[in-house]
Amino acid sequence: QVQLVESGGGLVQAGGSLRLSCVASGRTFSVTIMGWFRQAPGKEREFVAGIGWSGGSTYYADSVKDRFTISGDYAKNTVYLQMNSLKPEDTAVYSCAAAHRVIRPRSPDEYDYWGQGTQVTVSS
Repeated sequence: QVQLVESGGGLVQAGGSLRLSCVASGRTFSVTIMGWFRQAPGKEREFVAGIGWSGGSTYYADSVKDRFTISGDYAKNTVYLQMNSLKPEDTAVYSCAAAHRVIRPRSPDEYDYWGQGTQVTVSS
């Protein structure tokens, strides 16, 4: 099992920045990719960003490319999501996820473990 704990959410004005953190514990040696997803009220969960846990390949949703950056500190088993130029439409619960093996890194169905989520609210 892998446990994931997110932190760093909050309320920010449009144009502002936040950095989310996700600390993984447990059987992290078997994780090959970690990702961030978000879900706004009344909407489906959507992919935000992902990072390969060995080679460091990164993936982004078009809606956040050039504004968000995913990175990992492998020694600390921690993944970060730096969010800049935030927009009201970025408001959602952001969840960290981890997977042993994925074919489609943007699909939430491919991930095995999930954190509890952290709320991000962007005011206009």
